[in-house]
Amino acid sequence: MRRILTATALGALVAMPAMAQDTTTINAVMPKQRSANYFPLIVGEALGYFEEEGIEVNLLPSDTPIPFVNFLRNGQADIAMLDSAEVLQAIAAGVDLNVIYEVMQTAPDGIAISGDSSITDVEELAGETVGLVSDRDRVTMQIALDARGMTEDDVTTVVVGEAGPTLAAAFRDQTVAAIAGSGPDWLAIQANGIPVKLITPEEVSNKPGNTFAVMASTLEEKGDAIEGYLRAWSKGMYVAEVDPEVVAQIARTAVPEEWEDPEFGQQYLNNAIRLNVSVTETLGGLNTETWSAIQPGMQKFGLIDEQVEPDRFLQPGPVEAANDFDRAEVEEEVAAWREANM
Repeated sequence: MRRILTATALGALVAMPAMAQDTTTINAVMPKQRSANYFPLIVGEALGYFEEEGIEVNLLPSDTPIPFVNFLRNGQADIAMLDSAEVLQAIAAGVDLNVIYEVMQTAPDGIAISGDSSITDVEELAGETVGLVSDRDRVTMQIALDARGMTEDDVTTVVVGEAGPTLAAAFRDQTVAAIAGSGPDWLAIQANGIPVKLITPEEVSNKPGNTFAVMASTLEEKGDAIEGYLRAWSKGMYVAEVDPEVVAQIARTAVPEEWEDPEFGQQYLNNAIRLNVSVTETLGGLNTETWSAIQPGMQKFGLIDEQVEPDRFLQPGPVEAANDFDRAEVEEEVAAWREANM
């Protein structure tokens, strides 16, 4: 193994790379700061994978109305986490953007029903009231209905709001038959005592939820560092396949505020693992067919103005580099970390 991990306490974990090297700072912007929601980052840092690549990750403030693609265009960010709509809108606008990694290959958005509901498919929502966490979830509902040959006119819609108790009450009081939202909303409902089930059509869920994107010029200038960043991210992702309990222990230490309620913290992490672990054998693999398939529906409901060919923006080279690591070695390192820290 390239490093030995030791710790006198969970708050003082140290990863020692095999050799010192110059450090390159990668400025990244993503929807959250360090969080279990993007556990590959905090796991990769805890196990020394970014340090091993000579990478220091600087997360830029993300609580801003400025589109993340602008951080790339003005040079503040080297890499940004963008959803599929942001990518397609940028490409259509002429931004010289490369998608180099699919962070989440399935979308967090979907349609949920209460755990005791007899509904099994979106088509059964005809004539029912569907709640929207916010109006931005309307497109999710529209695409889901369209997948079953239905339109928004077939249901009644109401904006429920984002508060967990309010969402749970909507199910408990049966004021809605289903809710269009995303993963954190389902967790908030469950945290308030109401189990949920998902009836999301593949047309909604089978799309890149989040990607890593860079300007083409950045890839030329910092290609090795970007590839190192992605390789460290991939290793952090793979740890969840090897030993999710190690991921949980690292998350409890790195982001304790997300674990004040241990049950919620574990559910939050479980959802993150479900979304972040790649469904393709290639970690972060780029799915050309999926990018083509999602665009007609997105255009139909106004998410994008025009469709673009995926080969205009998908750049597979960095993904290949991101998978160039020894999985058996990672497995050994995870076992050593567990022995030293758990």
